[in-house]
Amino acid sequence: MTSTSSKPGDLTHPENSVRRPAPDPELEREILALARKARAASDTLAEFDTETKNAWLRRVAERLEAARETILAANATDLREAETKGIAASLRKRLAISDGKWRDMIQGLRDVCALPDPVGAVENQRVLPNGLRVGRMRIPIGVIAIIYESRPNVTIDAAALCVKAGNAVILRGGSEAIHANRALGEELRAAACDVGLPEDSIVVIPTAERAAIDVLLKADRYIDLVIPRGGPGLIRKVTETSTIPVIAHAAGVCHVFIDASAEAEMAAQIAVDSKCRQMEVCNALETLLCHRDAAAITLPFVLKALHEEGVEIRGCSETREVFGEAKPASEDDWATEYLAPVLAVKVVEDMDAAIVHLRRYGSMHTEIIVTNDYANAQAWQRRVNSSTVGVNCSTAFADGFRLGLGAEIGISTSKLHAFGPMGLEELTTRKFVLSGDGQLRE
Repeated sequence: MTSTSSKPGDLTHPENSVRRPAPDPELEREILALARKARAASDTLAEFDTETKNAWLRRVAERLEAARETILAANATDLREAETKGIAASLRKRLAISDGKWRDMIQGLRDVCALPDPVGAVENQRVLPNGLRVGRMRIPIGVIAIIYESRPNVTIDAAALCVKAGNAVILRGGSEAIHANRALGEELRAAACDVGLPEDSIVVIPTAERAAIDVLLKADRYIDLVIPRGGPGLIRKVTETSTIPVIAHAAGVCHVFIDASAEAEMAAQIAVDSKCRQMEVCNALETLLCHRDAAAITLPFVLKALHEEGVEIRGCSETREVFGEAKPASEDDWATEYLAPVLAVKVVEDMDAAIVHLRRYGSMHTEIIVTNDYANAQAWQRRVNSSTVGVNCSTAFADGFRLGLGAEIGISTSKLHAFGPMGLEELTTRKFVLSGDGQLRE
């Protein structure tokens, strides 16, 4: 997710969520024509076998490596323009295709290639009393529109997952990444031609005009699902405007709860990794909760470790009593996704109070308990209903790549259809398949 602090020209800025005039007719025709092509391609793509889709993934990796200098030059142009426009450094960091991101992008293609193809799998088979065999077969959703900001590597991850799952994909990245996204899109489409897949299985919207999003969100005749990835402004715009079903990827207000029985060293390591490993991502720790019985000894040890990593502590009165470097926390801090070296810290009475807190202020993303109490660990996993719930581990594992999905389309904080990191299986739906030998309904 991107930061809630934004500037004009960025989709997260409030002025970009207001109602806008109707799109230019020529632009509307252009976008609808692309959507029609994607719909036609999806009908064909759904019938391709796994090997052809895997051949496409391998070919994309080859083409990207061959075009690396061209793609990085396009990314450099985006970065220069972003700096000129005054886009925040944290957002520019997400925009850059670093060596690590490049390696992850290529590896993600190979990992998706190695994953089982869910399309055509038949599940929940049973035989009715009359002998009719009933099952549910996984099928592609159809055409998926991904609307996202900043990170151009999403272009590759989203295309890889959607196409492997048999879906055509329409990609509309942020204007700040337009040059890199176009360059990446050219390689994705060329690779499709190389292996015989429909070229329009992958459509990259070529314009930075925001009105293009308005057209996409009303194109329910051609598009089956919209997935927005970005800041609150983008999510709000899509959910309020779309006439197409939306799977929302909202903010990541993630929590770690230090239980009374927690080991101080483990708690410190988990808190530091959750917060400091990569602060600008949605699975980063934003609020630390601590059982009152652990506040006197364990909490200062944990906060000292975080403070030494440059994290500003904003705490409740009890937190400030045990850690003098803490600043007062406001009511707004409990629900803030900082994506920065700032952490809200609160001492609570017990696990029940911790759960009450995260139900009130959390975003249903990721919640971790640090504990040596087996009963509390089991209760935490049973009672907390966020998309990822863990015991004695970092929030950073709320990531499709780390959870074995190969790559992810994003992390859904909506419970319908998909919840949590979305991989191949979440990009399919199921139909009933019946096999009989002449059964009639009596």
